[in-house]
Amino acid sequence: MSIAQKSLDRDAELELSVVVPVYNESENVTQLVEEIAQALFATSYEMIFVDDCSTDKTVEVLKILKSKHPTLRVISHKANAGQSRSVRTGVFAAKGDLIATLDGDGQNNPADIPKMWAQINRDGAPENLALIGGKRLKRQDSQAKLLASRFGNGIRKKLLKDQAEDTGCGIKVFKREAFLRLPYFDHIHRYIPALMLREGYDIEFSDVSHRARIAGKSKYTNFGRLKVSIADIRGVMWLISRSRNPQGWDEI
Repeated sequence: MSIAQKSLDRDAELELSVVVPVYNESENVTQLVEEIAQALFATSYEMIFVDDCSTDKTVEVLKILKSKHPTLRVISHKANAGQSRSVRTGVFAAKGDLIATLDGDGQNNPADIPKMWAQINRDGAPENLALIGGKRLKRQDSQAKLLASRFGNGIRKKLLKDQAEDTGCGIKVFKREAFLRLPYFDHIHRYIPALMLREGYDIEFSDVSHRARIAGKSKYTNFGRLKVSIADIRGVMWLISRSRNPQGWDEI
């Protein structure tokens, strides 16, 4: 099935689509699926786990979980394409107009989703509000990772003026249509706030909890992040500099 075909089947009744990119997270997906179901039991939702060609038993575990959780959908890439592409695949496949994203390692807490969903839907919210980004409190990472993240966030925020203190936080709630208007590139998930602002949308943030990884291992290293971030920030700066916003339009 093509991406275009997948995106046609919209569901006006669905309040939220939860997109979770996973790669070799067989030991984490069971708890994460159950926590999402518990957090959103009072909501009309779906959860979409996008497997990025895992080499462990992630897909097998997810197939078993589908029999217990009817809201669970599982999508499997035919070739490994990275976290950003997995998020985009999930958004294309989503039936809801609002998307929540979570990292597949279990460090984001699904219990934070309802308050972020309420924040973007609240009475009196800015008409153009399109993103609620998570800001992790009391991060449960190594000291080296924390220092690298603090340095990278500071540089990025100064150069891109994206208002985000923690753009690497995987938990976000955003409007599907707004996300699909953004230019795509690998690692876009770290620059969604800047690109939303570029398109003229309003963004806000919400304090969220953070947990230590209990199984598996991180797919990133500090050096690896630094290497790609230099090129990415330059690219996003170029995109912002070349943007011209019509401030909406009227048909006459």
